[in-house]
Amino acid sequence: MYKRLIYLLLLVQVSCIDPYEVTVAEGPQILTIEGTITSAAGPHTVRLTRGATYGSVFEGLIRPVTGATVIVRDELGNVTYLSENLENRGDYQSPASFSAIVGRSYTLQIQLTDGKVYSSFPEKVNNVPPIRNLTYQSERIPVEGEINDASGVSFIVDIDDPAEENNFYFWRNSPATYVLETRPDLYVDRETMSPAPKDCCAVCYKSETTGNSSFFIANDDNFNGLSTRIKAGFILDDGLRFVNTYRVDLRQLSISAEAYRFLRLVKQQTEISGSVFDPPPANIRGNMISLDNPDEVVLGYFIAAGETSQRVYINGAELDFRQNVGIIADDCRQVEGSVFDPPVDWDPGA
Repeated sequence: MYKRLIYLLLLVQVSCIDPYEVTVAEGPQILTIEGTITSAAGPHTVRLTRGATYGSVFEGLIRPVTGATVIVRDELGNVTYLSENLENRGDYQSPASFSAIVGRSYTLQIQLTDGKVYSSFPEKVNNVPPIRNLTYQSERIPVEGEINDASGVSFIVDIDDPAEENNFYFWRNSPATYVLETRPDLYVDRETMSPAPKDCCAVCYKSETTGNSSFFIANDDNFNGLSTRIKAGFILDDGLRFVNTYRVDLRQLSISAEAYRFLRLVKQQTEISGSVFDPPPANIRGNMISLDNPDEVVLGYFIAAGETSQRVYINGAELDFRQNVGIIADDCRQVEGSVFDPPVDWDPGA
């Protein structure tokens, strides 16, 4: 009886505790500027976004910054205006005829609708060594807790590094196109859930922007003036990309030492393993500043670089390892980004 009474008294005390409410001040919406211009033909893109910080009701939401005036200016005073892409708001593009000139320095300048002005530090366009050879190979990646490995295709470049200068390399993928194979004969009517095979179409050409799975960068401290082979890219196999033929241009950029240091820090932070030995994540300052308030935190980096590229067609049948084929039970033309006719410059035999 006494034990039951003590239990009831403890229960009443616990139930009367008021919850402690924590109030966190709403953080600022940080402007992020991502932009690259190169010596290759345009258009070149600068993207403006704002991300809400911890404490905001919009935390984690990235919003485009629209209506800005964006220009690129070289040291001779030549100005190029970038116009906003109305389909992808927040993206500002140069004219297709614009390309950076090797040896010149460029500054990105931005004025927002509220009158605030931002500028980059000047970035010099360096000459880029050519890609002497580009090869590819399968790469398997063990996944913790999974029986089957992930996999993809790695790109390996051969370059002859110039001896008379310190070079910094950055590799990126262009938008890619591949042969998409689907199974319209397996189509099922969504309303009746009964088989309704379609006569067309099983083969299309799908375009996509994959990007690399990481930042592929290098400096020539260990191979200055020598010929070397470097891993310069990786594309994940999703069970569709490498069933038939996959085409992509690998872009090799010669960037500044400051841009290299920025990308190296971003790469290190994105590859944090999650252990107690990892450094704490932090905002990495780039080369953009506010002319109205130099103490304002502005994220991102404006890159100006020399560029060369090389196109490669990947024959899926030649890969040592591929994922199980993904099944799309529908007309391939129903897949976003797919068309029936190949691009006019599609030429796997070239």
